[in-house]
Amino acid sequence: MTLKKLSAMLVSCTLAGTLFTGCGGDTSQTQQPQGDIKLGMLKTLNSTETQYGDIMKKFEENADIKLTHHTVIFYNNLESLQVDLKAEKIDEISIYDYTADYLMASDPNIEMAKNHAGKKKIIDNITLALRAEDTELKNSLDAAINSMGKDGTLENFRKIYITDLKMDADPPAVAFENFDGAETLKVGVTGDLPPVDLVLADGKPAGFNTAVLSEIGKRLQKNIEVVKIDAASRATALTSKQIDIAFWAIVPTNEAVALDIDKPQGVELSAPYLTGDVVHVALKK
Repeated sequence: MTLKKLSAMLVSCTLAGTLFTGCGGDTSQTQQPQGDIKLGMLKTLNSTETQYGDIMKKFEENADIKLTHHTVIFYNNLESLQVDLKAEKIDEISIYDYTADYLMASDPNIEMAKNHAGKKKIIDNITLALRAEDTELKNSLDAAINSMGKDGTLENFRKIYITDLKMDADPPAVAFENFDGAETLKVGVTGDLPPVDLVLADGKPAGFNTAVLSEIGKRLQKNIEVVKIDAASRATALTSKQIDIAFWAIVPTNEAVALDIDKPQGVELSAPYLTGDVVHVALKK
């Protein structure tokens, strides 16, 4: 079942479950002050809900934007976020602009949150995560990513798989070239940032992520094996050596957000290959 079909099904179903069950949240934070906006977002790997809530408060105070205070609730994956939004257990989802476009195109009941508009934004650099001790691999990844940026490959991929993509259709998968006798890099993808990190119903990754990973494999002359993981398990999958690379991690560009918010101990990050503007989506009222 594609993400769009799942979204349509969720609209017509009665949704159950508590706010935190299976979502990775801290149940000690379930009490919300009256008037707060309950903001669901994918779990960052080096902060708590309370810490990120403090970041949001600081940003709201300094930005040229009128917002009610947000109480942050972490989730392990996008599907759980969508379920609880439909069930009105959260008020908004914090996600990147291209994923917001994808969700709104697939579900007419979702719209951009009306109170989330202003001059200032939280913008993240998107990077690859890997084990801190894998310095040779990091250097190779950085060289490949930087060369892809300089020769226009990354911008071309963004145009094909994000900017010009019809958001109501699944982007195509890209084949991975096989190099006989070469090392295989196991890459964890989540499917939680469509159409950038997207896994189709048949379990295959598609779109921007496959294009970038395929190109990295070619430039490094290494085989790529994709492993499906939850967003919240990226660090664990790396340190346990289930994977060698996690397809995405974030490095904020806004001074209000710590640079290591998604970089726990033992994890290193590559050069950035994409940016994303943080936006909020909500159910239409």
